[in-house]
Amino acid sequence: MRILTFNANGLRSAASKGFFDWFTARDVDVLCVQETKAQEHQLSDAAFRPDGYQAWFKDATTKKGYSGVAIYSRHAPDEVRTALGWAPFDDEGRYIEARFGNLSVVSFYIPSGSSGELRQRFKEEVMAWLRPILDQWLASGREYVLCGDWNIVRSKNDIKNWTGNQKNSGCLPHERAWLNSLIADGCHDGLVVPPTHGWKDAFRVVKPNAVEYSWWSQRGAARANNVGWRIDYQLCTPGIAAGIRSAEIFPEPKFSDHAPVLVDYGHAGGRA
Repeated sequence: MRILTFNANGLRSAASKGFFDWFTARDVDVLCVQETKAQEHQLSDAAFRPDGYQAWFKDATTKKGYSGVAIYSRHAPDEVRTALGWAPFDDEGRYIEARFGNLSVVSFYIPSGSSGELRQRFKEEVMAWLRPILDQWLASGREYVLCGDWNIVRSKNDIKNWTGNQKNSGCLPHERAWLNSLIADGCHDGLVVPPTHGWKDAFRVVKPNAVEYSWWSQRGAARANNVGWRIDYQLCTPGIAAGIRSAEIFPEPKFSDHAPVLVDYGHAGGRA
C-alpha cells in the first residue's frame, strides 16, 4: 500500500502546476492533502477528481479559502470521520480520517504558530488536547497512519538552520519534546527519552540518518539553496511500520512550498 501526504498550499494552485498528473503516475493508493484552501464545491471539476479515485473533504467553516484537508482513495472506506470533538480545531478543517477495515488513514494539519503569539498559543492548546487522543489511538489495537503537516521539526537532521531557529515556532524545544515523546526511535534531539512503545516516523524507519526537507520558506532563495525543514510526516503504528519498504520526499517538481512525501507500506491491513 502506497500513501502520499502533501500540503498543497492551495489545491487549485497545485493542480494548475500539474500535481494531479504527477500524482496519478505514482501508483498511490491513498492521498492525504492539507491546505486545500477551498470549499468542496470549488473542487468538483474533473481537474480535481482524477480517474480511479474518490475524494472526501473537510473544509474550514471559520474562514473560506483557509486550511482544509482531504483524502483521495482508490477504494471507498468503510467510514469517513471529520471531527474530533473540539470545535476550534474541527472548524478550521484540520482533520479527516478514512477507515478501511482495521486501518485508519488520517490527514492532519497541525496549526502553525509562526504568525504570532495568538496562533502559537492555539498551536500549544492543540498539542495538549491532541496528546491523549493520539495515545488512545496507539493503544486501540487499530493500525493508523497519521499523514500531514505537523509544523514541528524533530532534530538537527530535519532543519538546515538548527541554531538560528531555536526560538522560532516549529523548532522550539518544548514543541520538539512534545513530538519526540510520541515517537519510538532514536532520531530525536535528546530532550526526551523516547517511549518504548510509540508511534513510528515512517521516513526515519528506512532513512534514519537522511538529511532531507519537505518545506522551504518562500522568502529569499530558501528552496534554491535547500534551506528547508522536514515538517511533513507519516506517523504510523508499529504493526504497519514493520512492513515499510521505502519512503521518499519529492522536492521536484515544485507544486507548493511543501514537497509530497510517499511511503510504501508493502502489504498492510485494511482494503485501501
